[in-house]
Amino acid sequence: MPHVVDFVTVSTAGLETSPVVDALAGLRANEARYFKNKYDHTFEVQPAKDAQATLDWVNRILEDERGIVIASKPLEVTEFQVENVRWAYVFYESGLSINVLYTLDDGGKRAVGFKLSDGMEVPEELGAFKFARQKSKLAGTIRGSYFVIKNEY
Repeated sequence: MPHVVDFVTVSTAGLETSPVVDALAGLRANEARYFKNKYDHTFEVQPAKDAQATLDWVNRILEDERGIVIASKPLEVTEFQVENVRWAYVFYESGLSINVLYTLDDGGKRAVGFKLSDGMEVPEELGAFKFARQKSKLAGTIRGSYFVIKNEY
């Protein structure tokens, strides 16, 4: 069952098994606030087991583009379209968040973003990436990186 992510009162619901649960909840709330402020979009997530098609799409892009297989268990997933961009997010037990930005128009932006929750180590499968730091009132220090998608999905 999908639930709205509240960025005013941050909840850990759905993320309780993460060792960095509070930071991951803050990271998820940070994303919800971004979409509400920029696009007036309400950010809803659902358990990963209920969103297998979205999870498969994200996993296929990671595998095909960079040979990446995420070791951590996916906890929550969301997929939506804002304007002409398809977005997908996966929040993992380790504290990792992966998002796919996929512009539906030919020649538009297409990328995969990685964000690491405060307090987690860089996963081995993402060791080749350099991570920049940003501060967030909701999530503490977020480390992020990305790569551009070259193929069609």
